[in-house]
Amino acid sequence: MCFSGPVSFAASGVLILGGTFASWKAWKINKRYLPIAFMPVLAGAQQFMEGHVWMGLNGGDPSMVWWAAMGFLFFSWFMWPAWIPFGIYTLEPPESGRKKMLMYFALAGTALGLVLFVPHLLNPDWINVSINRNSLAYEGTMFLDYFMPRQLTYIVYLLLIIFPTLVSTYLHIRLFGLTLIAVVFIVYFFLVHAYISFFCLLAGMGTIHLIYIVLRNKCGRECPVLFS
Repeated sequence: MCFSGPVSFAASGVLILGGTFASWKAWKINKRYLPIAFMPVLAGAQQFMEGHVWMGLNGGDPSMVWWAAMGFLFFSWFMWPAWIPFGIYTLEPPESGRKKMLMYFALAGTALGLVLFVPHLLNPDWINVSINRNSLAYEGTMFLDYFMPRQLTYIVYLLLIIFPTLVSTYLHIRLFGLTLIAVVFIVYFFLVHAYISFFCLLAGMGTIHLIYIVLRNKCGRECPVLFS
């Protein structure tokens, strides 16, 4: 999390425990829920890695900062654009005309995630983490910077995460998409000094809505035949 290591670890614990319980419920209710039920676990793991970034910075351990930042960025750059559309695709009814489009979004998100993340493994000096106004700022070089403006990369990234939620058959998945849009606006207007960290924190906490969807079987209310 953006504020301190202990807060990051606390957020991690809440998300991992909640996501684990939701995944257990998804297994019992309908396995179509599993990808979105597991999303809070992944978001919690990301916060766990950020807790170690804080530990490395506060302890003057650049090696810990690097591997923990790499773990954090794996979830930022790869997991979010790949897993969200995949989860929505899995949840979508087989007869839905949107299902093929959601599959393409999942494939595109996976491709973008690989392009964003893998070059950092080959270029460790591209990662630069600093404390800015008591928050973690992740800066440095990205592979796509050589081909297009950074702002365009971010637009494509957010499109791949948010658009699949907005075209879902299910109301509560679309509401989750609106939550993500609200997160983007809050970060852009108020928290831009550490935008990557804050986006992942707030979006991660937003996955608590996914836990609610699974526990209350909200999709089953809209599609009882599929979720009976």
